[in-house]
Amino acid sequence: MLTNLSIKNYALIDNLSVNFKDRLSTITGETGAGKSILLGALGLALGKRADLSTLKNTEKKCIIEAEFSILNYQLNSFFEENELDFEKETIVRREILPNGKSRAFINDTPVTLQVLQTLSEKLIDVHSQHQTQQLSNVSFQFEIIDALANNSAKIESYKRGLRLYNGLVKELGKLKKNQEFAKEQYEYNLYLFEELKKANLLENEQGTIEKTLDKLNNIEDVKLNLLEAQSVAFNDEIGLKALLNSMTANLNKISLYSDEYKELYNRILSIKIEFD
Repeated sequence: MLTNLSIKNYALIDNLSVNFKDRLSTITGETGAGKSILLGALGLALGKRADLSTLKNTEKKCIIEAEFSILNYQLNSFFEENELDFEKETIVRREILPNGKSRAFINDTPVTLQVLQTLSEKLIDVHSQHQTQQLSNVSFQFEIIDALANNSAKIESYKRGLRLYNGLVKELGKLKKNQEFAKEQYEYNLYLFEELKKANLLENEQGTIEKTLDKLNNIEDVKLNLLEAQSVAFNDEIGLKALLNSMTANLNKISLYSDEYKELYNRILSIKIEFD
């Protein structure tokens, strides 16, 4: 409930403070008396668009404060969510500076216009004949029904249960993701295990495998050198095979003359046989 409205340097007003009692308050007056100015100032305090043209003296800032009694409005959660100090007599202040900038405060804590406007929807409803801002709003209709049915305790219980449920759903989602990741890891490790089984590895086989791998990695170099060695060995004119044939033939001719020559012949013959 609005309990006080203070206006400084707004439209035609230099300084004005209006107190509202805990009953119905009615403001009357002729056209141009300033009734709409009061509503305009209240709207500005609750987050309406600011305009320099509303300043009576453009060299001074405009300050509008609206005090509300909100003890029975059940707004504690709103203040907690926005990190604001909850006061049963809450003061909303709006300042319009001469440079056109504006600042908003709730209980002396700076806030954004969005936060101020969200709070204002919960504090006051401005309407005219045949028109209202919230009666067609489904959420507001439910709030009225709940208020008439005194469902505040049940609503708070439902909210707590809903928060708990949402937390459990979130935790369940994490568990499902972890389970899916564990399943993927299991399938991958199982594939590696099956591949190791197929490889049929033997104990101390690493050295042999590394030698084979080294040979395969250098297969082109090995092939080239073997071909060159083969060419040297089997060349018809100067190849080792031709030379060994010639040596064995010559030594065979003199092997009958001495055991020494015969032993030399046998050794060369053994080399020739192994070479062939």
